[in-house]
Amino acid sequence: MKKTSSILLVLTAVLLTVFSVWFANRPATLEQPTWDDVLAEAKAGGYSIITTDELADLYRQDSDLLLVDTRQEWEFATGHIEGALNFSMEPTWWERWRKADELAVFLGTDKDRNIVFY
Repeated sequence: MKKTSSILLVLTAVLLTVFSVWFANRPATLEQPTWDDVLAEAKAGGYSIITTDELADLYRQDSDLLLVDTRQEWEFATGHIEGALNFSMEPTWWERWRKADELAVFLGTDKDRNIVFY
């Protein structure tokens, strides 16, 4: 009887281990974000969302408007607004915090100045 319960205990431990390893390493399928998800993330990250039409209007009104495209270099190379500068960075709060000083140098501003990301 003792041998049977030991075997069951070992078998249970092995099955739990196999299940845990499978569960931790299974491929994750990410949901496509909805517009509401984008708005919620923007609000949480302190972003302002504007439409392409609003951006076009701003660009027409102010010819000195500086557009900084923060997509990766290869994305920027595939197409961008004429006159925009590329400063590659991931769209996360960590990357914005990590590259704030570098961006200030890139823009030629004081590093203590508040930089607003759009």
